[in-house]
Amino acid sequence: MLHVLYLVGVAAFAASGVLAAYRANMDPFGGLVLAFAASISGGTLRDLILDRHPLYWTHDWVLLTVIICVGVGTMIYLRFRTLPYRSLLVVDAAGLAVVTVIGARAAIDAGATPLAVIILAVLTGVTGEVVRDVLCGEFPPLLLREDVYAIAALAGGCCLLGLHHLGVNGTAATAASAGLVFALRMAAVYLGWHLPRPQQLGGGRGAAD
Repeated sequence: MLHVLYLVGVAAFAASGVLAAYRANMDPFGGLVLAFAASISGGTLRDLILDRHPLYWTHDWVLLTVIICVGVGTMIYLRFRTLPYRSLLVVDAAGLAVVTVIGARAAIDAGATPLAVIILAVLTGVTGEVVRDVLCGEFPPLLLREDVYAIAALAGGCCLLGLHHLGVNGTAATAASAGLVFALRMAAVYLGWHLPRPQQLGGGRGAAD
């Protein structure tokens, strides 16, 4: 079940990589590069930190096949249809939700401390997006432009950790935590949720000085 869920998250990030390449006017090869970069960067960083070898994607041909198929399929679809900008944010949110909780689960299984679990959950979730945006020339990356991004991953990691300590079934805890991340991101996208800016906290006086 966990592997299937991870494949869903990887597929979502692969699609988001191709969509980002499409918006940046890259060629098909660039689209595949971004598909792989968005899909495996977070998990690679997680495994390196946890000293897990070999890296998870180097011996999982199913995962690599999913990335290629989703990447190529998304490119073919874009040949005939133009997707709105928010479609990138939706698939990115799906990838963020799944990859974040998988990162938290891996950290828990490795015996990491609670704070380390939360940090690894956030790093696993946001790294692929940062690498993708940097490679396609988007600066600052979505992480730094959207307040409720890392915060959503943070909430998901905390939720999974809390449910784990309460003894909630692993599948239910994973699904609930991923749902929370996705809901927060969608609320940020469609309702305009964001954290207050420093100027707002200071009543705008800092900008005028």
